[in-house]
This record gives sequence, C-alpha cells and structure tokens, in this order.
Amino acid sequence: MTITVDRRYRLGVAARAVAAIGGGYLLAAVASTLLGVLLAALLPLSRADAVSLATMLAFVIYPCAVLWVFATASAGRAWAGILGASALLGGVLWLTGGLA
Repeated sequence: MTITVDRRYRLGVAARAVAAIGGGYLLAAVASTLLGVLLAALLPLSRADAVSLATMLAFVIYPCAVLWVFATASAGRAWAGILGASALLGGVLWLTGGLA
C-alpha cells in the first residue's frame, strides 16, 4: 500500500490536531493541578484563590501548547514534547504529594 504525499500530509495534520486538542488539554490540566498545589503552599493565598489563579494560568498554557504543536518539525516531535512535558509535570506533582 502506497501512501501518497497528500494523504501523508493530511495524516500529519490530523495527528497534530489530536496532539494539540487532547495533549494540550492533558498538559494544561496537569500544569494547572501542579500550579494549584504549589501556589497554595508557597504563596499567602487561600486554597480557593490558588486554584483560581492556577486555572487562569492554564488558559495561557493551553494555547501555547497548541501553537507549539503546530510549530514543531513533525507530528512525532509534537507528541513526544506534549507527552514528555505532561509526564514530567505529573512526576513532579506525584513527588510533591499533590495526588494524595
């Protein structure tokens, strides 16, 4: 089965779109959770205010992730970057005990 250039391009764009939508959401959610935990611990804010601030910052992280996915050289790099950053932040969150 031969994949034409047009089909390869369309599959690449589709893979990037899924990485941007799903992976960007995953990254923003993990970053928001980690920021909420860290802001509540480090700043003199109530827990509700820290969570609100972290959620507002997630609205900046998500479009940056989407832009980055479409700026990379390949869809594979986009997936690796999004999943790697999410795993790294998730690991830090786990180490801080934020998931407990």
